[in-house]
Amino acid sequence: MKRTPLYDQHVELGARIVEFAGWEMPVWYEGIAAEHQAVRTRVGLFDVSHMGEFVIHGPDALANLRRLLTNDAATLEDNQAQYTLMPNESGGTVDDLLLYRLGSDVYLLVVNAANIDKDRSWLEEHLEGDVQLDDRSDDTGLIAVQGPRAPTVLSELTRMSIWKMGYYHFDRGDVQGVPAMVSRTGYTGEDGFEVMVEASDAPIVWSALLEAGKPHGIAPAGLGARDSLRIEASMPLYGHELDDETSALEAGLGWFVKLDKPEMVGMERFRREKEEGLARKLICFEVTGRGIARQGYAIYADGAQVGEVTSGLMSPTLSKSIGMGYVPPELAKVDTAIEVEVRGRMVPALVVKRPFYKREKRQQQG
Repeated sequence: MKRTPLYDQHVELGARIVEFAGWEMPVWYEGIAAEHQAVRTRVGLFDVSHMGEFVIHGPDALANLRRLLTNDAATLEDNQAQYTLMPNESGGTVDDLLLYRLGSDVYLLVVNAANIDKDRSWLEEHLEGDVQLDDRSDDTGLIAVQGPRAPTVLSELTRMSIWKMGYYHFDRGDVQGVPAMVSRTGYTGEDGFEVMVEASDAPIVWSALLEAGKPHGIAPAGLGARDSLRIEASMPLYGHELDDETSALEAGLGWFVKLDKPEMVGMERFRREKEEGLARKLICFEVTGRGIARQGYAIYADGAQVGEVTSGLMSPTLSKSIGMGYVPPELAKVDTAIEVEVRGRMVPALVVKRPFYKREKRQQQG
């Protein structure tokens, strides 16, 4: 299994290490609930160096990205990022990712750790013209600092305008004296940043953030809290809400599918789903009876199975059992009653508005 450049730091902090997508990663340090609450109320620190980073560059880079991704890269300005998906020919999802515009012909893609090899092969097979792909995954360290106090902590280590940085924008400069790219992005539903550095510099930045964050109650956080936070924010995870058969529209991500481009892989299915409707929809639901919904549990309506849970847990913030799953469109309306089979028992649940949790407006300095 692979190890990130921060593996030794995780061991030193007493993390419980597990296998994830071929990597040895921390699942928790103090505990999932404590780390979850640290991010929601103070600030948490995540090692996301297992993610993949591809640089796409050349005169035909933009034309390729417009064709191969659902969002429209042509709308990006320098130092701006966007969430997007990479569809296959049938309109399913190869991966979901973040796209950064580094320059007029230079773009960065950050992809899911489990899909690095698949995504690279897919792109290499479909890139056309004068364009190149450089896989920088093994040379890159990525650290996420998330939570309401994240701007305060990070601003102590850099001269970049952290407080003025817009959501899904980024800047390049120094963090703790090492070259870094800092973006106002994250996967927790909170304000926060992701700091990208050379892999060899990651321990320097990690240690500096932990030290600067001590007065603000910073906590290192593992995969467990990362998952519970993203579920509360109703953010999809590849392998749960997204896969090679599921379209972005089924997952409720139509906002990120731009159909007014000259061409796009999967366009035929997206247009058909827009015109004829969806075969199924992703829902958010709360369990109103006693039981916790888990991935793979069956969803029922009127005595018949209609879908299954893709993600579920007892929400640390909301103190209730919540989940996501796919059902026929007629059952996707808010307040629709459904049932979840929990260990052989039918437990009542209710479709609710997405997302489960939405943070308050971002705090301003002072």
